[in-house]
Amino acid sequence: MNRRPLGRSGIEIAPLVFGGNVFGWTADKATSHALLDRFVAAGLDAIDTADVYSRWVPGNQGGESETIIGEWLAASPRRRDQVVIITKAGSDKGLAGKRVLEAAEASLKRLRTDRIDVYLAHKPDPRTPIDETLRAFEQLMRQGKVRVIGSSNDSAAQLRQALDVAAGQGLPRFEVQQPEYNLYDRSGYEGALRDLCIAEGIGVITYYSLASGFLSGKYRSSADLNLSVRGAGVRRHLDARGVRILAALDEVARAHAAKPAEVALAWLIARKGVTAPIASATSIEQLESLVRATELTLAPEEIDRLTAASD
Repeated sequence: MNRRPLGRSGIEIAPLVFGGNVFGWTADKATSHALLDRFVAAGLDAIDTADVYSRWVPGNQGGESETIIGEWLAASPRRRDQVVIITKAGSDKGLAGKRVLEAAEASLKRLRTDRIDVYLAHKPDPRTPIDETLRAFEQLMRQGKVRVIGSSNDSAAQLRQALDVAAGQGLPRFEVQQPEYNLYDRSGYEGALRDLCIAEGIGVITYYSLASGFLSGKYRSSADLNLSVRGAGVRRHLDARGVRILAALDEVARAHAAKPAEVALAWLIARKGVTAPIASATSIEQLESLVRATELTLAPEEIDRLTAASD
């Protein structure tokens, strides 16, 4: 499996990241561990999670995903050096320095590791000065508990400010950005944010890479929305543009004997500035499809066909 540099961080990853939001939600512990085993066996290595995953499940408190990953790591010590662990803090309690330090310690404990490879600010915190957050990250990096830092859900202006503060105060800078980006939802990343990430050499790992499963082709009418717990989040995609995108995915998929989801991920992997999309699986069959996406090379005219359908 080819590796891609994660911006200027010094870390290299395979061109697809496993989305750990399903661990403790739609994948129980045994299934999650089997998926991780196959993921690594396929030559993939980066796993994305967060301290709040999967708090939205009734009875869960958050941290379930990290705990499942940690139990998998602990079962075989050699696994830790085979993977790149990406986790996040600040979704619920903000990014005050004390909170970041406490969140990191809690994540390390759940993950059963001594280091987080990539630690992200989950979303901007307007109540906390960015230099306070960066100083907390700096302390964690000095202690060897965090290798690289980044952020998620930033606008271009917010990321620019963080980079300027880091440069002006001699603090570590965000090396990774995690935006929402897929063939349907493009406006948040394309434009100023993409231009900034490319200019600054920032690694980009995209979330909602399959638009909550819409780009898999599973949901084609309102009647299909009951097919999974994610169905409700797909309703907005069932418009004329969404139908047009699915038609283009079907066309390209037929040419490659592939699935629409594989084509949608291959499109992302080929996009300028994207290091790797994040995608989840809840079965080995789905995971094998993700692996095939990393092996699928689209012709320039196919990429243009998909992009035009999404315009």
